[in-house]
Amino acid sequence: MLINGQALPPELLDTRHKALQINLESRRYGTFAEIGAGQEVVRWFFHVGGASGTIAKSISAYDMTVSDAYYGSCERYVCRQRLQSMLDYEFSQNLSQLSETRGHTTAFFAFADTVSARNFKGTNECHGWMGVKFQADPRDADSQVLIHVRMLDIDNALQQEALGIVGVNLLFAAFFMHHEPERMLKSLLDNLSIQRIEIDMIEFSGIAFRNVDNRIMSLMLVQLGLSNAAMFAANGTMLQPSEVLYKKSILVQRGSFRPVTHVHIDMLRCAHEKFQLEPGMDGEPVEQILEITLNNLMSEGGLDYRDFLARVDLLAAVGMTVLISNYFEYYRLAGFLARYTEKRIGVTMGISTLRELFNEKYYMHLDGGILESFGRLFKGDLKLYIYPELNGDSGELTVVENLQVAPQLRKLYGYLVDKGCIEQLQNVNETYLPMFSRDALKKINAGDATWEDMVPREIAILIRQRGFFGCRKNTNG
Repeated sequence: MLINGQALPPELLDTRHKALQINLESRRYGTFAEIGAGQEVVRWFFHVGGASGTIAKSISAYDMTVSDAYYGSCERYVCRQRLQSMLDYEFSQNLSQLSETRGHTTAFFAFADTVSARNFKGTNECHGWMGVKFQADPRDADSQVLIHVRMLDIDNALQQEALGIVGVNLLFAAFFMHHEPERMLKSLLDNLSIQRIEIDMIEFSGIAFRNVDNRIMSLMLVQLGLSNAAMFAANGTMLQPSEVLYKKSILVQRGSFRPVTHVHIDMLRCAHEKFQLEPGMDGEPVEQILEITLNNLMSEGGLDYRDFLARVDLLAAVGMTVLISNYFEYYRLAGFLARYTEKRIGVTMGISTLRELFNEKYYMHLDGGILESFGRLFKGDLKLYIYPELNGDSGELTVVENLQVAPQLRKLYGYLVDKGCIEQLQNVNETYLPMFSRDALKKINAGDATWEDMVPREIAILIRQRGFFGCRKNTNG
């Protein structure tokens, strides 16, 4: 794109010039389908001129009955399922109606979004699903990018404006940067800020992205500050937190998981048993999550994607949902989870982590210090479940009842224990207590095979087979 006779890199183009460049790209032709918050994306392409070369159809099937007639019935209209049905239908329509006349020179696309912008009373969740299904080249197999956005502006008009900009950025990135997915990711908030839009899920699929690992892309969302958290299932499928956590009881365990040990599994088992006995649970299903903070991933001096994938693969081997977050402080994690549910939230941790939780240095940035942090943490009946620690020298167990905190915090600690905010886990497997991830890692690096006694069998097999953490590869299982 030439601006005043000079070519500018894509990241310096404003929204108007991005839309115009797409309109001037003669190969691109397709459909815009938008539900909710107006037709803010396609508006840009009409506004800048040359839209007849780009837009085959623009539609807003706003009425639910009309929407169902086009895309099939759906329980929720702002959800991934509805977005996918919109993309599939509109893209297939383009191929069936236009391939014969112009398919040899045209790369077809379908853009769609389904959005819930701020309502008149300001009581709804402001979020939306957005995606593009496209051919990178004429006659090519399709590729696709899906994102979920949270709109943070408090004004409906500003939310619509932000959606329009994100949509143009997404289309521009898909058409001109699909061979550089990391660059695509960075460009999605061009001409915006993280104070206005959060992107908490992204998924690439199709031939143009056949070499993309969506788990790394999810991590990059957090790393780049586009989101504070990203989530994926054990099979690697990208998850959107609100759809996974909505109105669920949640139990979360934070750790480095480098590697997963018997202690991690036993801690979660004990916490789950205790959690199920809480009033009102009555055997209700619990969403169990293992969380890794960005701070933990970068603790070794930098972000190592291979190390990250090794940890994720090990967590997948034990069937766990993984959350990557930028919530170093536990009260921020609690606030994130409480955003999606009013049901019980439990956090399980070791006694050493509880000891650190009572270190006032972590709360100097808060006006109310440690009192403010605990007020936020325990809001909404959140409870901590504590796993004991074995002193290797004395053989003594440190538990909730004998943990020593700073003298000025003892009464606060006692109050939280007496109130039931902090509970000791029972029925632990004491043979696992001497096992620490850091010791297992040292043994792996040293070639000491006794590390295998510290981890579940399926974890040991995977570490050996794939050579994780410097382990000598062994393909025999």
